[in-house]
Amino acid sequence: MAVPSVMVLPMFVVVMAGIYYVYNEVIRFMSKSVVRNKVVVITDAVSGMGSECARLLHKGGARLVLCGPSWDKLESLYDSLCCGSDPTQTFTPKLVLLDFSDTAGMQDSAADVVECYGCVDIMICNSSMKIKAPVQNLSLEMDRNVMDMNYFGPITLVKGVLPSMISRRTGHFLLVNSIQGRLSVPFRTSYAASKHAVQAFFDCLRAEVEEYGISVSTISHTYINASQNGTEPSSSSSSPSPPSSSSSIPSKISNSLLAYLYRQLNHGVTPQDLANEIVRTVDWKRREVLLAHPIPQLALCLRCLLPSAFFSVVAAGVKDGPMAEQLMK
Repeated sequence: MAVPSVMVLPMFVVVMAGIYYVYNEVIRFMSKSVVRNKVVVITDAVSGMGSECARLLHKGGARLVLCGPSWDKLESLYDSLCCGSDPTQTFTPKLVLLDFSDTAGMQDSAADVVECYGCVDIMICNSSMKIKAPVQNLSLEMDRNVMDMNYFGPITLVKGVLPSMISRRTGHFLLVNSIQGRLSVPFRTSYAASKHAVQAFFDCLRAEVEEYGISVSTISHTYINASQNGTEPSSSSSSPSPPSSSSSIPSKISNSLLAYLYRQLNHGVTPQDLANEIVRTVDWKRREVLLAHPIPQLALCLRCLLPSAFFSVVAAGVKDGPMAEQLMK
């Protein structure tokens, strides 16, 4: 009996939805089996994304080492993970006080992390310090603070853990980095510079440690949209004001393009989406992941293929008063 043509599309959608569901279930099962009994370190477990990632890995049977700058928040996360969990299927997390801004104490913190279980299988570096301001308003001291938090802190921890991984000839470093490690926008000079630096470090590290069986992955994401997680929207998600009517037509076009690009760049990802992507990246050991919508990806291509056009669009936005105000938020 022939299927009516009007039923072809609905049936196709249902079949594809079923395949997608089965695919996700298989991936979730595989992810749990991959992290089971593995020692996983999360450098900022008290953040929204870090706590979501901790919950996924805890359910998967990972031996977690939860790090963060606040002991009270670490204990609160510890309680939430242990409450109601099955002790036969999960491990009690270890807690380590870790502050990347304290570079002098990072070597001791690295030793504490390794001592928790005697080794580290997977290290997720997700700590970050953000700042937005015109370059002339940023002091060199602030530049150094941002670099300590976003670059020197993580690499010091990596260097402290690396000898243990080399001796065991296994391990996985995963950097959760901003897309601004690959694409810079105005008023983020210190932040973008630190993200470019740590991206370059992990890219070099990947090539150097491959012979020891150590994997290195980087995830470049747009900003984490907490407003999609039940909190108030951030001011950076506001739509840019339209260009002044006195502007020239080319300026209007450029500013409109930047406004659209800026809204897409700030569409953001939820902590849950980012945590799921981290688990998939650990599972598949993908080297590089770009977690962004098509427009930011197009901006990266434009930056590589037509840099002059990209610079012109960005500069036009800075010159425009309303657009500049939105970039500053």
